Amino acid sequence: MTLFPDMCEAVLSESIIGRARERGCVDIRCVNIRDFTCDKHNRVDDAPYGGGMGMLMQTQPIYDCYRSLYTQESDRPYLVYLSPQGQTLTQEKVKSLARLPRLALLCGHYEGVDERVLEEIVDEEISIGDYVLTGGELPAMVLTDAICRMLDGVLPNDEAKMLESHFDGLLEYPQYTRPPIWHGRSVPEVLLSGHHEHIAAWRRAQSLLRTKERRPDLLKTAPLTEKDRNFLKTYAENKPDDSLKTDASE
Repeated sequence: MTLFPDMCEAVLSESIIGRARERGCVDIRCVNIRDFTCDKHNRVDDAPYGGGMGMLMQTQPIYDCYRSLYTQESDRPYLVYLSPQGQTLTQEKVKSLARLPRLALLCGHYEGVDERVLEEIVDEEISIGDYVLTGGELPAMVLTDAICRMLDGVLPNDEAKMLESHFDGLLEYPQYTRPPIWHGRSVPEVLLSGHHEHIAAWRRAQSLLRTKERRPDLLKTAPLTEKDRNFLKTYAENKPDDSLKTDASE
């Protein structure tokens, strides 16, 4: 639900999400709130009561736009308002929303939205970070992209979903491709070995170390095994082995 459906369509029709829409893996509709205004000048905003800078989006166009999305209460989509005042988006929240049968996203603009319509129809507010944008379209597209990746058929296989930063509460391990040596930096030998068990162990170790160094806060809630905890404890107590350096220089 947006004032700029063409902007959203341009992004959501490209790459993985665009192909998923073409295959019918996901149904995304970019609905123009302005189509539902009763104002003869096609306005959807007005000055806020109490004064202040900017304009507020009015209740009626938003409410009627949302009501157009369903006929029976049982088909009512779960409505998320993209707002800097909302709960910060996490991968766990993405997984939760991806399980819903229908989801509607409300993109605010100007100085925001009349509080009464938020109280009337919005189920949840979500923020993509502690900063302010000109509208909710970019956050809505971020959320849409993240959710679509969780849906069946969008990615080539389930492994593609799982081997990503934040999916299991940790940051992703470093990755490499050809050539094997670039500017004097070599690909870690273990990745060239073809030994899948050793590669998996190396990647898990790298994921743990990268999370510890860059986002230690994630370790508080990540589902760590006893082996993971022992590894981190040993790493903290001893000088890191050269084989665990992320640049893998030889």
